[in-house]
Amino acid sequence: MATLYLVSTPIGNLEDLSPRAVRVLRSSSRILAEDTRRSRILADHAGATGPLVSVREHNEESRTGQILGWLENGEDMALVTDAGTPLVSDPGARVVRAVVQAGHTVTPIPGPSAALAALVASGLPAERFVFLGFPARKGQDRQSDLVRVAESMETVILFESPNRLVRLLEDLNDLCKPGRGICVAREVTKIHEEFLRGTISDAIAHFREHPPRGEVTVVVAPDDKVFDQEHEVERARAVSKELLDSGHSASSVVQQVVQGSGLARNLVYRIVHDLKDSEKER
Repeated sequence: MATLYLVSTPIGNLEDLSPRAVRVLRSSSRILAEDTRRSRILADHAGATGPLVSVREHNEESRTGQILGWLENGEDMALVTDAGTPLVSDPGARVVRAVVQAGHTVTPIPGPSAALAALVASGLPAERFVFLGFPARKGQDRQSDLVRVAESMETVILFESPNRLVRLLEDLNDLCKPGRGICVAREVTKIHEEFLRGTISDAIAHFREHPPRGEVTVVVAPDDKVFDQEHEVERARAVSKELLDSGHSASSVVQQVVQGSGLARNLVYRIVHDLKDSEKER
């Protein structure tokens, strides 16, 4: 069976194109590209000679049948996006699903990703994160997206166009607590690369004064309630132990700690019974 390669491409600096990606592009019978004009620069840089075929949002469905036919004829192909990792806020998911269902091999060629590059350079927690792509532009969908960011207990990564960045920051500022951390990464890996780190209000002031240009990735710190809860859990554990040591029943301790902490009852129940189990093991 033929193979469809998902080739990650530079997000700005052509030196980030891996040797494996170069080899795959050169050996592919066709290169499926979001914008064939932009991808021609990449193909020429890699020395790839296969024809470029456009696969964009508006023609992806109709193009899928052709792609399956080429694969059936034994043609290995590479799918690329304009920049970064294919399918991440870009076309290609419909093609990949169809190729998988048809039994052909799909192989990723890992490489650059604007989302991950911005995350690791942001200075914000990277252990747990969620990528939401471009937020909706209006209506209830936008409100839902922004509330999800505001209430997230993980770091959130967003894409946004430069002309809508200030509006996004203002909307987030209305929903988030004062001092919420943020990093706005602009033109990552390019000559004018910029990382603005600070609070949401800091970012608003900066970009009102200096209108942004180029590709923008926004990284938002987790809601500090996650840190507040960790502190409250430790406090609840200490109070529970003290009450248990004083002879209070487990049910009485649970009731008192729930009333005093505001933590969920099932969480306090686990804390109390974990303490009792630990005591039994001694």
